[in-house]
This record gives sequence, C-alpha cells and structure tokens, in this order.
Amino acid sequence: MRIRDWDRNLKVRLFSEAMMNITFWMFFPFLTIYFADEFGKSKAGFLLVFSQIFSVIANLMGGYCADRFGRKRMMVLSAIGQGLSFLVFALASSPWLHSPWTGFIAFTIAGIFGSLYWPASQAMIADVVKEKDRSRVFAIFYTQINIAVVVGPILGAIFYVHYRFQLLLIAGIACIIVGLILAKWTRETAPVQKAVLEDGIKRKWYYFLQNQLKDYSLIIKDRTFLLFIIAGVLAGQTFMQLDLLLPVYIKDVFDNQVLFSFGDWSFSIKGEQAFGIVLAENGFLVALFTVVVTRWMEGFKERNVFFISSIVYAISMIVFSQTNWIWGFILGMAIFTFAELMGAGIQQSFVSKIAPEHMRGQYFAAASLRFTISRTVAPLSIPLTVWIGYTWTFFVLSLLALASAGIYWVMFRTFEKNTAKGS
Repeated sequence: MRIRDWDRNLKVRLFSEAMMNITFWMFFPFLTIYFADEFGKSKAGFLLVFSQIFSVIANLMGGYCADRFGRKRMMVLSAIGQGLSFLVFALASSPWLHSPWTGFIAFTIAGIFGSLYWPASQAMIADVVKEKDRSRVFAIFYTQINIAVVVGPILGAIFYVHYRFQLLLIAGIACIIVGLILAKWTRETAPVQKAVLEDGIKRKWYYFLQNQLKDYSLIIKDRTFLLFIIAGVLAGQTFMQLDLLLPVYIKDVFDNQVLFSFGDWSFSIKGEQAFGIVLAENGFLVALFTVVVTRWMEGFKERNVFFISSIVYAISMIVFSQTNWIWGFILGMAIFTFAELMGAGIQQSFVSKIAPEHMRGQYFAAASLRFTISRTVAPLSIPLTVWIGYTWTFFVLSLLALASAGIYWVMFRTFEKNTAKGS
C-alpha cells in the first residue's frame, strides 16, 4: 500500500507528526542526564518511576476516551496539552527561572498527554487501513519516528547544553501547531458513543467509569493478551533503557576518545556526544531498514519473531556492559536495533488481529501498557547501578529479556489452541 493511496488522515499525520517528533527528540534523550545531575541518580530514578504511574492511568483513560469520544478529539486535545506542558518546562529552564521541580512536573504532565494521544492514534490507523496492510503502515509511522531519532539527537548534541530553553520552546510550539493541523485537516474515524442507554436515560459519570472497568476486566481475562502484555513489560526493561540507563552509563564510563583521525587532524568526542551518535545510529538504522525488516519478518512465524527478538535484546545488553569504547557502543546499538526492528510493525498488527472491532481503542491502550508500565519500572535501573554496579545491572536486564522470550513462546501456544478451538 503506497503512501499516495493512504487515507488523508494518515497523510496529514505522517508529515505533521514528523515535525513534532524531530523537535521532541532534540532534547528528550538528554533529560535523564539533566534530572540525574539536578536530583542525583537515586532520586531521579524514583521520580521518573513516580511520573510514569500517572502515564499508566492516562493510557487506560486514553483508550476508553478514544472509543467513547473519538480519535480526532483526543489527539487534538493531547497534542495541544503536551505543547503547553513543554512551554512551562521551557519557562522552568529559561534565563529568568531555574526550577528543576517545575520542569519535572511539566515533564510529567507532558507524559500524561502523550499517553492519551497514543491509543487514539493507533486506533485511527486500524480504523482506516485494511488488516493485510496494517503492519506496513505501522512500520512506516515507526520509520517516521525514527527519522526524527536520527535528526533530533544530532541537533540536540550540538544545541542542548547551551540552548535547552529554546529547544523546549520550539517543541511546545510544534505540538500546538500539530494539534491545530489535526483539528482542521483530519476527520473522525470512530463513532462517538453518547452518555445515553437504549431506554433514553442519561447516566452519571460513574456509570461510564464502571463500564470502563468492566471493559478492561474483559481484556485482562483474555489470557493470550495478558501474556502479551507481561512479556512486553519484561522485554521493555531492555529497550526502555535507550533514553534512561544508556545516556547515564555512556556519560560515566566514556572518556574523551578520538573518533576519526587523518594525519595531524583528529575528531574527539565526549560522553554526551557519544550518546548522541549512538542514538542517531539507532534512528538511522530504523529509518533505513524498518520497512525492509518488517517485510522480511512477515515471511516467518510470528512466534519465532517475538521469541528471537527478545533473545537479541538480551545479547545487546551483554555487549553494552562489556565496553567503554565508541565502536563497542556502535556494535551494541546495531544488535539492539535489529531486535527492535523485528517487532516494529508485527506487534501492532498482532494487537489489531486479536482485538474486537468495537474495543479496538481500548485494546491498543491496554497493549501500550507494555510501554507505559515498562517506562514506569525501567528508571529503577538508574539507582540499581548505584547498588550493584553497571555490569550486574545490564546482566539483570538481559535475564528479563530472556524471560520475556519464554513467555512469548507460551503466549503463542495459548493463542494457537484458542484459534483451533474457535475454528
């Protein structure tokens, strides 16, 4: 399915969200370093855990609201809310005010709005794309994000240290502009469900809360889906370290090193710059190979793809733990990225396959719990390095990835049995 054949909603989103994502990735990867420097590693880790608890709740609410009130409305509200949060964060890092606590609160609120945006955006894709084309469309959106991951960190490595205020300001404005673009040039793809029953009686707010809890309880009873979330949370403890443990680790263990030398001329880099290069490598490889690898993976059984992806994540953690050399980090990131690419489009397609059509938004919201819960728990790796050191921390992460591989294997056995019974 070519981009020119896409629904207009998806075309508008692909290009407008690219602008928002590039500005976002100019500063986001460096925030863990910022909070660790301002609050200390242990406190920063626990604060980041605390902030993500709200994102988990917002994520569930986002799926419910996307089904009840519409995809477009939630995306517009979330984009503008995120933009306003970044503007407050910018003020907290401005020449007139230095307030890490205000910045942290603004960062937390921005994360809440981001969690509200995600389920609606994923459900909109499933609404307008046929099942056979979904994995590739999801892969293209994933590629767009990772083009931003190439461009953003490179610019951030140059400007972040001295121009954090300006970067946050630009990010806030970009999010608000995206919200206005979505409001004007997209249409709603899901019917709005009103607060009225068949008997015509208008219900109180808690009626819908009860219904929401009932809907999610049905989702959790789906054993295949529950195993999918648990395995995703365990695997997420590795890939969530991309902007949590890795920047702090590279900054601490990386001494000034010569990247290239030609005769008397040489190019040296510091820890923050090394992390920017490694992160840009991840984005570059994803942008270049997502669609190719996704098509390649479509030729294999989903079970094998999920299983091997987790094993490759475990290998990447071991490689990172054994090097403080720039080319070692680059090798580790190549392995890490391959694991990421294996499941880029297939996992989202798998969710759309098992989700009932009328609960698609809530299934995508519940599926993204593997990200929000992972991001909630993952910051504990930062204080863990203080207690047991970097090497053992990476070893623990690799064990969690291997555990996720085992759960994925059990999940597919359950799914295949249920499918056989259904047929």
